[in-house]
Amino acid sequence: MGTAATRRGLRIGTGTANEILQLFQDLPQIAEFGFTHFEEIQFFVEHISKDRISDFACCLLKSFLIDYTTDACRRFGVPVERVVVPNVYNHTTHRFVDEVVDVPVNPETQAPLLLVPKRWLRFLPWLNFDDFFTSSFVEGVPPGPDGKRDRVAVLNYNRHNYGVVQEYVRARELRQEDCKNDPLFKPIPVTFAKRKLATIKALPSGKSDNADRKYEQAVSELLASLLYPDLDYADLQSRTESGVLIRDLIFYNNRSTDFLKDIHETYSSRQIVFELKNVQTIEREHVNQLNRYLADHFGRFGVFVTRHPLPKAMLQSTIDLWSGPRKCIVTM
Repeated sequence: MGTAATRRGLRIGTGTANEILQLFQDLPQIAEFGFTHFEEIQFFVEHISKDRISDFACCLLKSFLIDYTTDACRRFGVPVERVVVPNVYNHTTHRFVDEVVDVPVNPETQAPLLLVPKRWLRFLPWLNFDDFFTSSFVEGVPPGPDGKRDRVAVLNYNRHNYGVVQEYVRARELRQEDCKNDPLFKPIPVTFAKRKLATIKALPSGKSDNADRKYEQAVSELLASLLYPDLDYADLQSRTESGVLIRDLIFYNNRSTDFLKDIHETYSSRQIVFELKNVQTIEREHVNQLNRYLADHFGRFGVFVTRHPLPKAMLQSTIDLWSGPRKCIVTM
């Protein structure tokens, strides 16, 4: 999974391409058999790392990803548009061609979007330079002026000692059962969660000294961990109600428990809204704001995260909302 800020891969230059092709002349094993794993390129050529490997993989698999995306969109009702997807590798002709297909698009840039199976996602390739450097460290690599062995020195050594790379690849192949997809979210440890809760309790209510922002950030980090993996953290987003900035924590309801299934079936909540209120007391306008927000794709179930239990009058307001339009608001 690439880490570039723009999420757009860039083509390699002529110099890097020639360096890769030169390997077929310099290394007899590659000349005879090619690359068993094209991730090996990063062990011989500068400027080839995890992002480049991700780019290569996406280019070569683009035809499959188009099929996967169109099938998933058909099954789940995801809107699509007819667009041109450039540089799709044709496995028959071994050429890159542009294809006109029906896939989702980025609403801001209109660029085509392709879906990827979640089970594929890793932050690092299974064969990666950092792991190679740590696990296959060799004394034969000469240190640089600062006494350390840098990447370029290791790449040069590998080109003259291909067996070292082969041994590393074989060792990783033997452990391929350990190659699992990386979780897209990792909860914070219990110790940090306790510190985060202490931070929240120590903050004053209101907006003085940005207390509301600090409260929102700390609560979002804490809840994302406490509710994982039963609820998937989606986003901390802002919205405006009558000139007032309101912060909401959004979770995807993956219906992993009977309770969450009931929320989905009873209140049509595919996503669950947690409204973060660093106030001394929840008032009627707060209840009305959340009430207006509980519609459409957010369903009719919402949560206040605030300092104190609701006053009796506000609790009665939430009961009235359940009795009438069947909206459920609970307070944490």
